[in-house]
Amino acid sequence: MHILITGGAGFVGSNLALYVKQNYNNYEITVLDNLKRRGSELNIPRLKAAGINFIHGDIRNSEDFEQINNDVDYLIEASAEPSVMAGVGSSPKYLINTNLNGTIKCLYFAKERKAKVIFLSTSRVYPVEPLNNCSYNETETRFTFTNHQSFPGISADGVSEQFPLDGYRTLYGTTKLASELMLPEFLQTYSVPYIINRCGVLTGPWQMGKVDQGVAVLWMAAHFWKKQLSYIGFEGSGKQVRDILHIHDLCLLLDEQIHHFDEFSGSIFNVGGGFQNAISLKELTSVCSDITGNNIEIKEDKKQREGDIRIYVTDNSKIYKNTSWRPVRSVRETMQEIYEWIQQNEAQLKNIL
Repeated sequence: MHILITGGAGFVGSNLALYVKQNYNNYEITVLDNLKRRGSELNIPRLKAAGINFIHGDIRNSEDFEQINNDVDYLIEASAEPSVMAGVGSSPKYLINTNLNGTIKCLYFAKERKAKVIFLSTSRVYPVEPLNNCSYNETETRFTFTNHQSFPGISADGVSEQFPLDGYRTLYGTTKLASELMLPEFLQTYSVPYIINRCGVLTGPWQMGKVDQGVAVLWMAAHFWKKQLSYIGFEGSGKQVRDILHIHDLCLLLDEQIHHFDEFSGSIFNVGGGFQNAISLKELTSVCSDITGNNIEIKEDKKQREGDIRIYVTDNSKIYKNTSWRPVRSVRETMQEIYEWIQQNEAQLKNIL
């Protein structure tokens, strides 16, 4: 089997490539990446040591795909400009050219090579205002959804695939949703089969966390090096909530989807840590402080950023019903792994994180 992973030197792509090669050594794995995100270059030695083919290329350039000579059985589209703030106060050109136009070039390649596609989308396809207008409770440390909602597809367990898609969702979310809409068209017109996974917050070792993407690593790194953080928006309370999924748990799901593709073909799944792995920033601060032994200054910034969401928790009911997959690692275990990774690679990571 030959698997091509776009964005393959990034956090998700590199972890997936290494997981597959470790578990299926006879598979040929090729990764393509433009190395734009700082820190992705650190993954190249890891990939090469595992016997994974690395191609320095960009999905925006059709010519770069021509470096792939062999047949491809699966194309896993993990490339993206992942920042939810992309295009806000800056040009959206790279975002749109990568997340939409680049994905379309990936689909053309899949059409030519008759490859099956697993597309990694995002929970940010769900619109901002309906999510923020949902009914919620407020506790001492977090916001929570109630069971009584005026919108379909949402409950105390989280957001399901039936949540309405009408409304503004950030440019990042829109590029991913637009890409999703291209997939059934390529299936109908060109017989390109696909699976779509709408992922929540993914994290784990080797993620180069920033304030707008990779917040769990950012939070741990700030505690490790005793740097200042801020609770932004929602009165600076730090009560905003996300569910966290360890990257290895996502790899377990993709393993099942690759090897039982026809069972899931043409489907969209919400994929996240779920209710049991939901945590607020305030609670994450406590976990990081406990693991590192460091207490740091956290400022309260009450100014609301465009696209900020009070709560997002993944309702995994559909993926649970259709697979044997369940998240294995808890938030605490995930944060402990991130801490140990930073500790073991401190010199290499200090100027990046």
